[in-house]
Amino acid sequence: MSQNRKDPAKSSFAARKGKAAGPRRASPGGKPGGKPSDVSQTEGQSEGAAKSPAGDRIAKVLARSGVASRREAEKMIGQGRVSVNGKVIESPALNVTARDKVTVDGRPLDAPEPARLWLYHKPTGLVTTHKDEQGRPTIYDDLPEELPRVMSVGRLDLNSEGLLLLTNDGGLKRKLELPETGWLRKYRVRVKGNPTDASLAPLREGVVVDREIFQPMQVALDRQQGANAWLTVGLREGKNREIRRAMESIGLSVNRLIRVSYGPFQLGPLKPGEVEEVRRRVLRDQLGMEPEDDDAPRPRVTRGKRPAPKAAPKAPAGKATFSRTTFSTGPAGKGAGKPSSKPAGKGPDAAKAPVKGKGPKPRPPLPKGKGVRDQSANAPWDDGPAPAKRPRLTRKRPKS
Repeated sequence: MSQNRKDPAKSSFAARKGKAAGPRRASPGGKPGGKPSDVSQTEGQSEGAAKSPAGDRIAKVLARSGVASRREAEKMIGQGRVSVNGKVIESPALNVTARDKVTVDGRPLDAPEPARLWLYHKPTGLVTTHKDEQGRPTIYDDLPEELPRVMSVGRLDLNSEGLLLLTNDGGLKRKLELPETGWLRKYRVRVKGNPTDASLAPLREGVVVDREIFQPMQVALDRQQGANAWLTVGLREGKNREIRRAMESIGLSVNRLIRVSYGPFQLGPLKPGEVEEVRRRVLRDQLGMEPEDDDAPRPRVTRGKRPAPKAAPKAPAGKATFSRTTFSTGPAGKGAGKPSSKPAGKGPDAAKAPVKGKGPKPRPPLPKGKGVRDQSANAPWDDGPAPAKRPRLTRKRPKS
């Protein structure tokens, strides 16, 4: 019996030893709790292990490169079509950086394009999806072929029309769709009925439809047009058929819905089916993007060169040409049209002087004290008649 008993002194010592073997805590002095450097090192290691790895998820990188959406990229990864650094990956839970070599179906991945945004006027009768199970036409069947692979920011249902934003960047798409962005979306809505300001009050306070809470809307009655009325509705969230369901809850039926703006972007004069890209600088200013995103190469627009001034036609041989001091009638190529520094009628060029009564006459000098004569009328290079010479008036003393 005595052998089975534990010595209380030994048990207390073992208990103290077990406590001492546990994790040590650093004390201000650093003596009883162990070295502070050891504790700080273990804390740094735990913080480093908690940090996420560098880079972006492989599905996000594929979406940024325009290969597919994130969901489609994850399906491609599950099918074994994506390789990283020569190894086929089976899970999208992988971060890659610019140093990693990513291939899809054996082809290297292109560098991610800068984020771009387009304005699209969606017509009625098109579904906002890539593939429709019922075989209905989609917006991607109507888009121009020169557009890259784009994604829609939000949706417009089959019978709705108006402004729809398109982007090639999945991160930008999610950022614009979040209600936290705070962008107001405005619609022109035509309803059947005779609404009043009082009947629209519940929409301004928020309604509950089928146990789903709709946030307060901005509703204004524009005009009554026969059996229909036009409203302007603004909201900051985009739930499925939100405006139509909210109007039905107060007894109004929507027969036309047009989105006219999405935040700072306006539909404007864009015709149904037309697409217009937002300038990079506007996109940067509205979304607070980094300046380097605006330095992406873009097609350079250059103005055409101005046509060179036409040379004055040479006068045929034997016809008078104008010079600064005299008119010469010499043959072409021998001083024709060149200024002559010698006065007419003297020297070897006397034969070239104009004959009296033939050819244009030199323009008389301007009288002193007068302004500049109009050079556009009866100019020396015109074919019109030269101005008549004014008679000179002089006073003569009568002979005695």
